[in-house]
Amino acid sequence: MRVRERLTAVLAGLSLALLPAVVSPMPPAALAQNSPQPAQQRGLKVLRVSAIPDQNPEKLNRLYGLVATELSKQLGVSVKYVPVTDYAAAVSAFRTGDLDLVWFGGLTGVQATLQKPGARMLAQRDIDAQFYSVFIANPKSGLKPIRSINQLSELKGKRFTFGSESSTSGRLMPQYFLSQAGVKLKDFAGGAPGFSGSHDATIALVQSGAYDAGAVNEQVWKANLRSGKANRSKVFQIWRTPPYPDYMWLAQANLDQRFGKGFTTKLQKAIVGWKPSDPEQKQILVLFGAQQFTTVNPAGYKQIEQVGRQIGKIR
Repeated sequence: MRVRERLTAVLAGLSLALLPAVVSPMPPAALAQNSPQPAQQRGLKVLRVSAIPDQNPEKLNRLYGLVATELSKQLGVSVKYVPVTDYAAAVSAFRTGDLDLVWFGGLTGVQATLQKPGARMLAQRDIDAQFYSVFIANPKSGLKPIRSINQLSELKGKRFTFGSESSTSGRLMPQYFLSQAGVKLKDFAGGAPGFSGSHDATIALVQSGAYDAGAVNEQVWKANLRSGKANRSKVFQIWRTPPYPDYMWLAQANLDQRFGKGFTTKLQKAIVGWKPSDPEQKQILVLFGAQQFTTVNPAGYKQIEQVGRQIGKIR
């Protein structure tokens, strides 16, 4: 009997040892410590930065990765770049408070400001107070350089593409200038223009011959020429628009409440203070195509709002 009792005790011990861990659950506090959580839930303050996707993702990831690193160093807070799928998504995420600081174009910046009262236009590049679009064409289109705005009527019947539907330089202002020449969207081949989604895409599509002509951000056009992506024998500039205000950094109204008194001003000074003499800041400025950032005069964007209302992009 003693042998049998010992055997029973041994088997019972083995059974307990082999029971799954759920029999002896981990205390809730320990589970919480081991579970991955968003930084906000862990009590960390993260400045979420984003930008309209106006160029290829590779360049955007590089640029805004550098921006996040530099701002984190200057401000002493965690900064994260959060990419968005399109222009509308950037405006929507700013409206819901999921993004704190966004590099908007003129139209999307105005849309976001109107949807989020108290939002602050912090800074723009030295080139943004007077920005330009250019109209480009494929040589096979038969189009020639245009000397006056009225000659934009020559685009009637051509295959034409804008960039994003919400782009200031790739759609809003080009459409406005076309309307000044009496060109309506239904006047293009097929009864409507195309929308490529980005300036890089517009240049590629016109160069390939998929479209006869298009409108793009002048800065991106020049960058494509310098890099060789735009071949002058296959795509060329036919007209440059008059100037208008464009891009801006837009910040949420509650940053001082979240990060401490004076944080928004500190953020603005950090961006405006970027200098070519600093190696890291120089990289950022070069990728932005600017010499420096300056403060913004919000009144300058009234023209963008008016045109946005005229074409139905702002209601």
